[in-house]
Amino acid sequence: MTSAPTAALTTTATLTRIRLNRRSPAARRDLADAVSLHKSVMLLAPDDLGDNPRQQAGLLFRLDDATNDTPPTLLIQSHQPPDLTRLPRHYGSTETRPLHPMFQALTPGRAVRYRITANASAARRVLADHQPVDNKHGKKIVALYGDDALAWWQRRAHQAGLTLTTTDITPTRFPRKRSRPAGKPGEQDTHAGPVHVLTRFDGLATITDPDQLRHALLTGIGRGKPYGAGLLTLAPA
Repeated sequence: MTSAPTAALTTTATLTRIRLNRRSPAARRDLADAVSLHKSVMLLAPDDLGDNPRQQAGLLFRLDDATNDTPPTLLIQSHQPPDLTRLPRHYGSTETRPLHPMFQALTPGRAVRYRITANASAARRVLADHQPVDNKHGKKIVALYGDDALAWWQRRAHQAGLTLTTTDITPTRFPRKRSRPAGKPGEQDTHAGPVHVLTRFDGLATITDPDQLRHALLTGIGRGKPYGAGLLTLAPA
């Protein structure tokens, strides 16, 4: 059974589509830099949301590549309609639609098309003392590829109330731009930050648990949500 807070959010959540204007300096900057894109998305969060404004605002986003018919497209999901006037001028053409009809249509056995760009990763124990770790438990977060990434998505989809029928995998890399130039020719820039390894999963699925699916849709799936991972979108099959 859907919890009261989740049920309330399904009535107010929105999805905003921004077709980026590549003539805009701000849009070009965001297409090259995951951190800059995160900052632009966070402009849409209301002020004074505390320590976790992205989570409080329910902001999830995904950057879809350009096609023959459309420019690069930024999808942004939020708990409330965003204030698009806060975006940089001439950033792109925008449209916002409520997600309530989609949430109402989630029923067991219904076939859907899905897309998610995710940070398929796992925590692995590090045995060598000299290797860096990501947490106090001596584990390092490593990216998953190929069959390992597919297995990760199959597990996460099952937990999210979906049974996968088909899956297409598209590896995606979204590098962080250098923060400063390297000192000498051939010298690596150690301040460039991490490379965010993202994988796009597309395919067909059947809904098995609408409540779990609503929760996954509202909160996102996996790590890397500040950098464009975790937004699951659905369409009728």
